[in-house]
Amino acid sequence: MQNDTHILVIEDDNEIQTLIAGLLERNGWSVSLASNSREADALMSRSRVDLILLDVMLPGEDGLSICARLRAISTLPILFLSAKGEDIDRVVGLEMGADDYMTKPFNPRELEARIKALLRRSRMAVQESWVKAPILYFGGKWQLDMRKRELSDYDGVLISLTPAEFDLLRVFCERPGLTLSREQLIELTHGRNSNATDRSIDILISRLRRKLERGDGQQKLIHTVRSGGYEFIAEVSETRA
Repeated sequence: MQNDTHILVIEDDNEIQTLIAGLLERNGWSVSLASNSREADALMSRSRVDLILLDVMLPGEDGLSICARLRAISTLPILFLSAKGEDIDRVVGLEMGADDYMTKPFNPRELEARIKALLRRSRMAVQESWVKAPILYFGGKWQLDMRKRELSDYDGVLISLTPAEFDLLRVFCERPGLTLSREQLIELTHGRNSNATDRSIDILISRLRRKLERGDGQQKLIHTVRSGGYEFIAEVSETRA
């Protein structure tokens, strides 16, 4: 729902901050403001963020560097807002991993429309399964049988999973490389109206890690994303490697 959306604005101009915050709040979105990368990192470490509006020219670490750093660990939608409107600036911003680029001064209604489009695209990516085979192989040693609801290693040894653990692992295997918030994991595994909580997701993640990442030197499969979610970083395929 729209009023569940949290948008982080990273902008060092107080007047522009106020203008953007007012626009976003009128649309029912929750807004956090940061003037530099340090403040932004602190905010993302404390709460989930659904989309970032990012100025290019910032004190200290600039927007391009922030974008590249975030894109290396997250698929979080990023929209650049910049006074630099040359084609080359736009191209560089998009090449650094931004999803969209707008120049200042901007039309408030166009900004609103672009934000809605990015949020819609992000939610569609989460809902859609990337892989649909009855058996999936991942991590170089595991196979997940969707029909039998079984996890086993390549030697055929079954790994005991609770129904909730299996559903969570299935969601991860169907969406490898995609950052999923706790709220999205709850919706995809239990449904929007379930009694599941963020804490219950964290507990399931911990249990899956113990079962999948046992032993020294074992491959890490589930990455914790600082903005408040998890990413399945194992390579998933429909055929055994």
